[in-house]
Amino acid sequence: MLGGSAAYIPHHSKPKMKTLPFISLAINTTLVLGQAPIVVEDKRAFAVLDPHGPFRNGSQRFEPTPNVNLTPPYFQVYDDRFNAILGPNPTIRVIVENDTFQFAHDAPMWIKETDEIFFSGGRTVGRPVSVINLNDLKTSPTGLINFTIVPLSDDIQINNGGTLFRGDLLLITTGNGTLPPSLVRVNPKPPHNDTVILNNFYGRQFNSLNDAKVHPQSRAIFFTDVTYGFENGFRPAPLIPNQVYRFDADTGEVRVIADGFSQCNGIAFSPDGKTAYIADSGETQGVLGGIQPTLPATIYAFDVMPETQAFANRRVFAFIDSGVPDGLTLDTNGNLYVGCGDGTEVFNPQGTLLGKVFLGVGSANMIFAGAKRLVIMADTRIFLAEIAAEGANLDL
Repeated sequence: MLGGSAAYIPHHSKPKMKTLPFISLAINTTLVLGQAPIVVEDKRAFAVLDPHGPFRNGSQRFEPTPNVNLTPPYFQVYDDRFNAILGPNPTIRVIVENDTFQFAHDAPMWIKETDEIFFSGGRTVGRPVSVINLNDLKTSPTGLINFTIVPLSDDIQINNGGTLFRGDLLLITTGNGTLPPSLVRVNPKPPHNDTVILNNFYGRQFNSLNDAKVHPQSRAIFFTDVTYGFENGFRPAPLIPNQVYRFDADTGEVRVIADGFSQCNGIAFSPDGKTAYIADSGETQGVLGGIQPTLPATIYAFDVMPETQAFANRRVFAFIDSGVPDGLTLDTNGNLYVGCGDGTEVFNPQGTLLGKVFLGVGSANMIFAGAKRLVIMADTRIFLAEIAAEGANLDL
């Protein structure tokens, strides 16, 4: 249900047992035309369920109000503070779609000067990098715009992650066969010439690099390494632990700054650079490993040491209720946005789930395109959520 009238479910006055309650009030006329549907959830209402079930597993999406009778996408409010993030008239809609292949999986990178977003496909041969221009929305009669596959050199061997670095795209490749994973700088302008800036750790290949972010103060590159390339059958067996690395592009120094993960995936920094977040998506072990529900689907927070920038004081920040955490981004108030099994989940800096951009499908990653525009990758579709929040650390 895109645009049109909104639906609103108020807070329940007290917790219920046995069943998941649903109460609806017809107050659509009080909402601004075009506002997206909003569902307000009371966490007390599902604290106790019928002991005879049915209960769910972590790969199933959680809809606390199952009779809401809305077609995703819509917003779920789990905490009143989410309303400030959404603003008075939040909207969400599909802006790009193509059901023939997963063209929009990960690595969204926003170029402010041109209002373009580059991104990578998923589960597709080569995982092509594509681009859209948000300016095209101004003249689109349907509200939909097209994507264009970007011609890149053979240096880009199955791209997974991406971020901006000194005005360039920084692509994080997984490697392919015996060809090593790498960090590659790519000119966002044609002919998209590139430079490989790292492809080993003192002579040892990485497993399959996953994601990266640039630290907002030091401007060093931090990246994660996982074994998904092996688990999905296109990389050799791993020969190095799954770890988080720091790379200084000026000196060439690369070092490990955190370990002990099952599958260290998305990475992000708080706006002041003092806190790092790592998504461990170990529950999903790839085609060969399958789903292991006792492994992490967890976001960890760390203090970033001021002198060494090593990660210290590891603690659980949040456990994801649907699927696994993947890409991470933050707004200027330090709220963390997480791509996971039901869309985008939003947590405050203390780890409280504030709300969700509920897509009804999984999303690996998202990015703010400046103020009030959150662009969400969902494999065969790209969503645009227009909300009140503004992205942090966008142009590094």
